[in-house]
Amino acid sequence: MTYDDLTFKIPKESKNYREDSIFVVNQMLSILDARKNIGDNKIILNTNLKLGLPLENINKIAGPMIEAWAFEVFSGIRDDSDNRYSLINVEAQERLGMADIVLQFKKKNAVLTGNIDVKATSNDIPNSGKSPNITSFSRIRTAYVKDPDFMFIILSIKHRVYSQRNKVTGLFDGIMEIVDYNAYDLKFISDEDINYNPALGTGQIQIKDIHYINFQYRTTWQMCQLLDKKFLSSSRRTFEDFYREAVKHKWLKN
Repeated sequence: MTYDDLTFKIPKESKNYREDSIFVVNQMLSILDARKNIGDNKIILNTNLKLGLPLENINKIAGPMIEAWAFEVFSGIRDDSDNRYSLINVEAQERLGMADIVLQFKKKNAVLTGNIDVKATSNDIPNSGKSPNITSFSRIRTAYVKDPDFMFIILSIKHRVYSQRNKVTGLFDGIMEIVDYNAYDLKFISDEDINYNPALGTGQIQIKDIHYINFQYRTTWQMCQLLDKKFLSSSRRTFEDFYREAVKHKWLKN
C-alpha cells in the first residue's frame, strides 16, 4: 500500500474563505497600527535593579510578555461594543493549546474565528525567533479535516529592548518596544517557506524565516497534501508512521 492507495476525507473550505482570511488579517493589523500610532506600543518593566535588566537574556521572557500585550490590545478593542474593527470576542487559550489567542470578528451575517499563534522576535539579536516551531503536524492536519475553514494565523511581533532611568525611583526601567509586526494565514504561506522538523512528537511545522515570507493561495485539501508531503519526505518518517497517524486521527474514509 502507498499514499496514493489511501482514500482520504477531503475537506472543502467555504467559497469565501480566502476573502474572510484576508479580512481577519487586515483587521488585526489595523488594530495594531492604531495602537502603535498613538505610541502605546511599549511594555514597561519596573524592577529594583540599579543597573537595569540583563538585556542579553531578555528574549527568554519576551514571548509571554508580548503575548500578554497582544491579548490586552485586542481585549481593549472588544470591550468597545461599537468598535470599528467588528471585533466581538477575544479569548486567551491554555498554555499548551494550538493557539495563544482566539479572535472573533463579525462580517455581515457571519462570525469569523481566527486562531492566533503569537511569535516574538528580537530586533536586537540576529536570527532571534527566525525559524519558530508553529504547531505539531498531526494537530494542524486534524484541525483542517475537522473544520475546512479552520483559520490558523501566525502573528509575528518584533520588539527591541532598552533601559531608561525612572525619574521618580532613580532606578532603571526595562522598556520592551513593539517595532514591527505582521500576520500570516498558515494555509497561504508558500511551500518553500514551510519546514517539517521531526524532532518532537509527530513532528513540528516550522517557518523557514518568519521575517521573509512569500504567499501562495491554496485550498484546505492542498494544504493537507502539502503537510503530508513534508512528513513523508523526512528521512525519519515512514509510510507506516503516516498511516498510523491517519487512522488514529480519522483522516481516512471508512
